[in-house]
Amino acid sequence: MNLNQIAHINTGFTQKFGIPRQSGLVGEIGHIIFEPEFRNPTFIDGITDYDYLWLIWGFSKNKPLEGGTVRPPRLGGQKHMGVFATRAPFRPNNIGLSSVELLEVQDTEEYGQVLVVKGVDMLDGTPIYDIKPYIPYADAHPDARGGFTDELSKGAQVRVDFPEELLQKLPEKIRESAVEVLGQDPRAGYDRGKQRDFRLAYHGYDIVFLGKDGEITVTDVLKI
Repeated sequence: MNLNQIAHINTGFTQKFGIPRQSGLVGEIGHIIFEPEFRNPTFIDGITDYDYLWLIWGFSKNKPLEGGTVRPPRLGGQKHMGVFATRAPFRPNNIGLSSVELLEVQDTEEYGQVLVVKGVDMLDGTPIYDIKPYIPYADAHPDARGGFTDELSKGAQVRVDFPEELLQKLPEKIRESAVEVLGQDPRAGYDRGKQRDFRLAYHGYDIVFLGKDGEITVTDVLKI
């Protein structure tokens, strides 16, 4: 089966480090730009009747997985699990799945109609292969078990100390989402005991921070 790329998404994540581990955790805005052959408005006729969409996309910067197990960073990178029992980004077929909120459809001269979505967890320029509407009665299972993530989700958020003078260096429209990204603690589990600077590349800025258990402290913001 050959997959045709129908679109790509523009986001503020230019490096893999810091991308939210799941869609919907952070209010990051993305713009879905359709390929020329899919810009006819008939392709999205009726899409504004839905609040959320499923995006089927490709891990364009990852090599396909060799073997059947992965070591989830959230478990410290020490425990092996079957790839199909995780959402690890390294997979036999580099396919990703995200649920995002549809905010609006923008009419543009250059790209035709552009979908503006919220809650993205994708690298800037990620190829999109299909879009489907999220249907609450069929897609929502709030009482379902979540495996090892049930325990991790209880302490997923960390406190963020972002001094006001440094926060002001960011454009106002990305300040809230930058704090949200840091609040998810982008460090892998095996990095959390290390006392060193980490850098989050976000919307053209390097956000430098130190981390310790339960807290992240921003020490600098640099324009890239």
